[in-house]
Amino acid sequence: DDIAEWIGDRWTDHGGEILATIAVVIGAWVILGILKRAVGRWEARLESDLHESTEVADRARAQRLVTISDVLRIVLSIAVWVIVVLTIMALWGLPMSPFIAVGTTVGVAVGFGAQDLVRDVIAGFLILVEDQYALGDVVSIAGVTGSVESIQLRSTVLRDLEGNRHFVPNGQIKVASNLTSEFSRLVLDIPVSYDTDLDVAMRVVSDEALSLAADEEWSRRFLADPEMLGVNKLDSSAVNIRVLMTLTPDDRWLVKREFLRRIKNRLDAEGIEIPFDQVVMRMRSEE
Repeated sequence: DDIAEWIGDRWTDHGGEILATIAVVIGAWVILGILKRAVGRWEARLESDLHESTEVADRARAQRLVTISDVLRIVLSIAVWVIVVLTIMALWGLPMSPFIAVGTTVGVAVGFGAQDLVRDVIAGFLILVEDQYALGDVVSIAGVTGSVESIQLRSTVLRDLEGNRHFVPNGQIKVASNLTSEFSRLVLDIPVSYDTDLDVAMRVVSDEALSLAADEEWSRRFLADPEMLGVNKLDSSAVNIRVLMTLTPDDRWLVKREFLRRIKNRLDAEGIEIPFDQVVMRMRSEE
């Protein structure tokens, strides 16, 4: 009887607040469920694109948006429950100043302890939103160059040419160089000896570059005709002739290897020397 009487007194005194609290919690749960289901449907469509698309760019975009949806789900949950707590405190007439002070103190303590984690997550979110690079891109970040295998909130995963897998914390990425975004450029300096007729050598290099670009097997890799830029440097043992090629993003290194093979054979056939480093020594005799 005493328990029933106590409950009755509490209900009489605070029945409105209790019902309002229950309503707020249920309402928040329903609203959060609706928002999460909306994000889930969006994510499901993106995952469908991720599995069905054969284009690397489309799959990368789908994965990027799926990761962003995970962030949205977390942010929505935090925002809704913070609003719920503040609303309940207002319903019960609780002073918010002490809680805000405690929350600020805890937040500062956690912030100092997890500042690297927070920095990594914020940087990862910005990388995803700004679309700085995507799956399959070749990038140079934090002193590491490789193909992007995964972009996560805390780190970016790269695979280098030797097969090594690198996990780079996003917070350590100050400058990100995307080597395969939209197009790539191959700049090559072809050395010839000082005895060479430069006009002939430039014509040979240009002709071989245009021949490669016109080749049926290689033409799809070129976005424009190769450009002969001319003499680029008078080196200690050679004159460097520079040629420029604008290529599809992933083909820079493949085209470079093929062109070097062809130009070496062509220069040999034309009798044009590719010089090696030479050191000239003069002996001075003392009288």
